[in-house]
Amino acid sequence: MKQLKLKSEAFQYVEISFKEWLDVLGYAPSTVYQMPNYVRELFHWLETEKQITQVNQITTPLIKEHYNNLKTRSNQRQGGALSNNYLNKQLQGLYKFMDYLRQTGRLTLPHLTIEREESNPKPIQVLTVEEIKALYQATENHLETPKKEAIGSRDKAILTIFYSCGLRRNEGYHLDLSDINFDRKILHVRRGKNYKERFVPFNKTNSKILQQYIYDHRPYLLKSKQTAALFIGYQGNRLGAESMVRRLKILQQKTDEIELQQKDIALHALRHSIATHLLQAGMSLEKIARFLGHSSLESTQIYTHLIKQKDEQL
Repeated sequence: MKQLKLKSEAFQYVEISFKEWLDVLGYAPSTVYQMPNYVRELFHWLETEKQITQVNQITTPLIKEHYNNLKTRSNQRQGGALSNNYLNKQLQGLYKFMDYLRQTGRLTLPHLTIEREESNPKPIQVLTVEEIKALYQATENHLETPKKEAIGSRDKAILTIFYSCGLRRNEGYHLDLSDINFDRKILHVRRGKNYKERFVPFNKTNSKILQQYIYDHRPYLLKSKQTAALFIGYQGNRLGAESMVRRLKILQQKTDEIELQQKDIALHALRHSIATHLLQAGMSLEKIARFLGHSSLESTQIYTHLIKQKDEQL
């Protein structure tokens, strides 16, 4: 979607204006980033299929036709139809865009009156190794300022903690600087599930990523405040778990992987992914269970079933 190029200067201007409108109204960064992409897809379809290049030429029937076209379009990466969850995001973007047109006085259109698609059940999401690499790559895109460099470094460290170290959401949230031993390359998880502690190893690459964040970029975010928290936000305070989830979703949309963009993932998907990848690489269930902090092998065996289901689909 991001590769779509618009020829109309009018459409280009309105896309930027729509994004600024969302930002001014205080929408989440992921919303401000993604919704204009859905509008760009509408504009591109209008240009290429209808030879329309002006906003005042847009009509509600045209928007409905564009949406119905999406419903019949195949997934560009793996075939099959687009997911209902993805279609609902597109629909939300179109509705919000029409609100923008009305509230800014650019165009008043009749309501779409399109019902949301029935949500797809949420399976356990496991990302491929290539998708994990794409997320890491997304942390290095568009780092033009010290602030963006610091945020990119922090995002890469977040991926390392939740993917490479396999931590649960609450475990990563409570991490302090003192919980990381770079000499032994050990992470001390003090607030595990059911108050269990454990030690998680990390490798040289993980160590480099964490050290670059802590020593080179964390001080920029910290400013004049003092906190022991590993992950901190813009104001120098401990970064909330929901904020980490939003950062992951922003990285997801920054990739060029359409299939990855459609997945409804959270931090736990990174934990599921590392467990699956370790099992595929030949690590025993017992070692994976200790790594993840599972109390029994029954919890870990789910990854065996996931791999079997994937093999059966091939």
